[in-house]
Amino acid sequence: MTIVDNSSSPSGSASVFTSKSPLKAFFDAWPPIIMLALLWIAGMVFVALFGDLIAQQSFTALDLRARLVEPVFMGGSFAHALGTDELGRDVLARLIASIRISLTIALLATLVSVTFGVMLGFFAAYVRGRTEQAILMIIDAQAAMPFMIIALAALAFLGNSMVLFTLLLGFYGWERIARVARGLAISSQEQGYAAAVRDLGASPWRVYGRHILPNIASTLFVAMTLNFAEVMLLETSLSFLGLGVQPPGTSLGSMVGYGRDYIQSAPWIMLTPAAVIVITTLCISLIGDWLRDRFDPTLS
Repeated sequence: MTIVDNSSSPSGSASVFTSKSPLKAFFDAWPPIIMLALLWIAGMVFVALFGDLIAQQSFTALDLRARLVEPVFMGGSFAHALGTDELGRDVLARLIASIRISLTIALLATLVSVTFGVMLGFFAAYVRGRTEQAILMIIDAQAAMPFMIIALAALAFLGNSMVLFTLLLGFYGWERIARVARGLAISSQEQGYAAAVRDLGASPWRVYGRHILPNIASTLFVAMTLNFAEVMLLETSLSFLGLGVQPPGTSLGSMVGYGRDYIQSAPWIMLTPAAVIVITTLCISLIGDWLRDRFDPTLS
């Protein structure tokens, strides 16, 4: 704080000026915990894309002579930095493959959810009337049903495949996206730019796709970020129950599920992927909340 005394001036008044240092302004805009979260997510993306450069062997390779080898931090060797599981498979290689599959499924499912929710929300905002009320009733019905039970029933009757599993997860959270998209679209229609473009004869596809969607994209991105963490937790939960990614594939949830039987004799099998799940979803949630605070004018 810098205080400038102007008592010697003819007016005899004093002025107080508060200046913020560049470093403090930087950390106010980019809190350290957010930078750590972004660094962790960047690391997860790097592992998912270039994990084969880190893993020394295939995640499906068996070595029964090296069963339940301890990780480095428990006295093991760097040949298996994170130890091995009950079949002698390298935990680090399986962790890298699991991160890649879990992030890919969560990303694709979130994109499906956002696409479906935005299109349905825009359609409800466009048609209005009874059709809009019917869509809102469907949204309320979806929100009232526990998705985990729906997913368990669908996987039990329809079987399991990677495509079906991803599409099923894509129907999680679309009702919230649809509500947000509908509300923002209705609000944008009442503003001058949307009405002007519509009066010039632009088609609804152009009005919503070229003018309304870019103006509400920041809010939708925040909703997408928050939904991503929930989808990732749902995927790991279903894989933990054995209804998600099937062998020989692997995911973070399936690693936790397979390691629960060895929690006392070989805890690293379960605790390593569990820690990745907790930290990753926490970081995504923190980033989502931070983006909401930055982009939502009602919170500023």
